[in-house]
Amino acid sequence: MNLKALHQISYGLYVVCSKKGGRINGQTCNTVIQVSSEPLIISVCINKGNLTHEFIEDSGVFTASILSQDTPLSFIGRFGFKSGREVDKFDGVNYKLDQTQAPLVLDHTLAYLEAKVINAVDVGTHTIFIGELVGAEIIQEGEPMTYAYYHQVKRGTTPKTAPSYHKD
Repeated sequence: MNLKALHQISYGLYVVCSKKGGRINGQTCNTVIQVSSEPLIISVCINKGNLTHEFIEDSGVFTASILSQDTPLSFIGRFGFKSGREVDKFDGVNYKLDQTQAPLVLDHTLAYLEAKVINAVDVGTHTIFIGELVGAEIIQEGEPMTYAYYHQVKRGTTPKTAPSYHKD
């Protein structure tokens, strides 16, 4: 089986966030999708070992900030290759709290979505969190970052906790 066929699936690049008590966390993610239009449902797939997973399970909410194509690798890496257990990913980052009180990253963001979890599906190493949309706003115009652009133009890498990670 040629797993490189999976590289042909198109993805975006997002910062998915949640909260637990008074703490906040977020991570880079490529698996946010709209599931239905009535009601407005989105989903996200998160590794069970990630702190964001714990926070979504606890609070029942998540947000997704849609990154622009010009987002620097250092910003993507801050949320994608560091653990919120060890660093404050939000230090120096512009964000706000809105409907869900989970952080909405504003830096390098074209738009954001907020959802309340209505279901969760166990898929092995990951959980698909399915959420009803409770908020959405456009922050600025621009081109969204695709996962292909991140890899081909920015030369980004895939963390081992990503659903799309494969040993080559």
